Amino acid sequence: MENEPRGGFFRLVWMIAGLVLIAVGIMLIVEHMRGSHNSEVKFLTPYQAVLLTNGSVYFGKLQGYGSSAPELTQVYYVVSQTNPETKQVTNSLIRRGQELHKPDRMYLNPRQILFVEPVGTDSRVAQLIKEQGGQ
Repeated sequence: MENEPRGGFFRLVWMIAGLVLIAVGIMLIVEHMRGSHNSEVKFLTPYQAVLLTNGSVYFGKLQGYGSSAPELTQVYYVVSQTNPETKQVTNSLIRRGQELHKPDRMYLNPRQILFVEPVGTDSRVAQLIKEQGGQ
């Protein structure tokens, strides 16, 4: 009879130790997932195309993608104009910064970014940026 309480105590200690190990394991897994999710992505091309959830597309140099505060500099966007007589659409690449508030960068909400793609160095967008004095 005296061994039963002692055996119950050891069982309880082993159960608590097991629960602590499981909790530590879960915490390590969650921390690892956070760390890999927040790691910054490096791009191999000078410019990136960023599509936002509102349908806007911006081209520029994206830094901090994968962080809580991505930043887009040297920002360009496309403006489409339709000739009312011919119905022909003309697309122009506009450098952001000529607006009244003269923005020189955009700080993006990472939850509003649908995807990011590299702008090929030999693409039409890259050529237009170069023509406008971009690097």
